[in-house]
Amino acid sequence: MRRLRVGVVGVGYLGRHHARLLAAMPEVDLVGVVDVSAGRAAAVAAQCATAALDDYRQLVDRVDAVTIAVPTTAHREVAGAFLDRGIATLVEKPMTRTVAEAEELVGLARATGAVLQVGHIERFNPALRALEALPIRPRYISAERLSTYTFRSTDIGVVLDLMIHDLDLILAMIAAPVHSVQAVGLSLFGAHEDVANTWIEFDDGSVANLSASRASYAAVRKMRIWGAEGYASLDFAAGRATRVRPSEPLRRGRVDLDGVDLAQPAAIKEHLFGKVLRVDHLEGQSGEPLALELENFVRAVRGLEPPRVSGEEALRALRLAEQVLRSLEGHRWEPQAAAAPSPAPAAEAGSILQGPHAWRIKSLRSSSQPSGQ
Repeated sequence: MRRLRVGVVGVGYLGRHHARLLAAMPEVDLVGVVDVSAGRAAAVAAQCATAALDDYRQLVDRVDAVTIAVPTTAHREVAGAFLDRGIATLVEKPMTRTVAEAEELVGLARATGAVLQVGHIERFNPALRALEALPIRPRYISAERLSTYTFRSTDIGVVLDLMIHDLDLILAMIAAPVHSVQAVGLSLFGAHEDVANTWIEFDDGSVANLSASRASYAAVRKMRIWGAEGYASLDFAAGRATRVRPSEPLRRGRVDLDGVDLAQPAAIKEHLFGKVLRVDHLEGQSGEPLALELENFVRAVRGLEPPRVSGEEALRALRLAEQVLRSLEGHRWEPQAAAAPSPAPAAEAGSILQGPHAWRIKSLRSSSQPSGQ
């Protein structure tokens, strides 16, 4: 079988790893890498024994497939150029900055028959893959995705930067339509939200409570899932999952405490998580998640399996993210006079509570424009 000709557009923090992994695949011919920084493109090209290019259009007639890791604001333009020519495309998350742009990319892929895959890498995390073998129908999901400020992805806020991962995951777990979305957010470093929390209810009664921050002192990537089948804890950073299941006697409403010294907390815990509740420490498929994602893309291009995250699925996540952002921007904070230094400037009604650089609440929208429009 002929080697697949692949190019990489954008070889910064993430794209350089795309190039490294693709160059190591025996079934792939890494044709070239593109970056706005000639020095960066040359350095990555030298490491991967390929060509360094300065314009993505130079790849259009030379590749069967492309991966794109440029700023989100350029996704529509760059991915669209390849999809329009029927070239299989993997674009990093979020697929685009807006739902309208994402719909255009999905439309191009449908029209040309090109594979469109989106880099929601947590779908390849060992923690999630382990849980798939012992599924839980979620009724309540709680997730935290926190990181320190990296000065990357400053063209978007934390909802599209980090929370989008968990929005994609909950939509993959819960089939029911979204019923309602409530969200709040804070801006600390610029015009976009850096901290966000959302409460999402689905038509079947399921609930998801998601928190995301790129201004956290400590990094956290965890999700907890409760359902009738039990409880699961996923640590995406460690790639581990734990599932806790009720024993058969507990399912029948019986809790046997015979022989347990109730004056000893350690004895109670050992009995509770040994006989009353069954604890499974789960191990998923090993391997680097990005490598697994790129292998899935290559196989999808060859028609051997579907992309794990299609353009349509990524569009669903982006639509939900847009609902979160509308709710977040429409939230009205009441000014707290006691928290402001003296003398305090007059406060304005606003949608995102600004950080320490602004002691008044500012609106992200014109006063003449209604909230949520």
